[in-house]
Amino acid sequence: MPACPVAVLGEALVDEFHDGAVAGGAPFNVARSLAGLGAPTVFISRIGADDDAGRCVRASARRYGLSEAGLQQDARHATGRVSVVEDAGGHRFVIHDDAAWDHLDLDAACRTLAPADAGFVYFGSLAQRHATSRATVRAWVKRCAGIRVLDLNLRPGADARLLAAESLMLADWVKLNEEELAQLADGFALAAPDDAGRVAALMARFSLERLVLTLGARGWRFYGTGGALLASGPGVAQPQVVDTVGAGDAFTAMLLAGLSLGRDLDATLSLANRYAAFICGVRGPLPPDPVALQPWRAALHALPAAA
Repeated sequence: MPACPVAVLGEALVDEFHDGAVAGGAPFNVARSLAGLGAPTVFISRIGADDDAGRCVRASARRYGLSEAGLQQDARHATGRVSVVEDAGGHRFVIHDDAAWDHLDLDAACRTLAPADAGFVYFGSLAQRHATSRATVRAWVKRCAGIRVLDLNLRPGADARLLAAESLMLADWVKLNEEELAQLADGFALAAPDDAGRVAALMARFSLERLVLTLGARGWRFYGTGGALLASGPGVAQPQVVDTVGAGDAFTAMLLAGLSLGRDLDATLSLANRYAAFICGVRGPLPPDPVALQPWRAALHALPAAA
């Protein structure tokens, strides 16, 4: 059976660390990992027509074997930039406003890949911060005939609850970490004594088919209809943590790659957890040399097929 193509919609940008800039943005991280892992991927984003950050994005796409066909060129808006502030092993982001990815064009996106041709679509909430890209992402996702996977990127603001709700209503599957689940439980007044209860309430409220909850060093849980726990796994130690940037994106990418390639789901989730731990040992969201992904690609392709 041929692999199902994965469409990835959202921001491509550069993360500016104290020691240099690297290409980033959760959707771009996911798309590059997917390409490096050998899953058919179409990435739809928008960058500046002629700036250093855009050249960095294009070069990184090429490095990981990701097609540039879906990278729209914007002559009026610059490629997105994020200042990364690190402290005590963690990090926070300062995301600069009115970037090229805030102005995604729907017609260009549909010319890159017709929504009906995608087996899966990944989308997030950050790319919907501006009205133009919000309309494009939602229109494309609504037309998609495949499974719609949401990776929330919650940010402070009065409209955060509405944005989360509208995104969740579009999704079939959602990936969250513990902090995001707590934020949603608070924002939507999900009265439950524990994570399992909060997951069940959230899934019922938004008619979600599946939910992946990542727990950092404590592993992951995978929930089905009604909040039933379908699978879980322990954490994986990373003895040399460099930063945690992109760990959640790595988990999501491996999951999508396994789904696209028709691999066993439990085995894929376990591998996704190990891959996320690996990413914590490198600077930024991906290793600088794509050769480092080859063992992960081999491991993925060696997994048993889904029953």
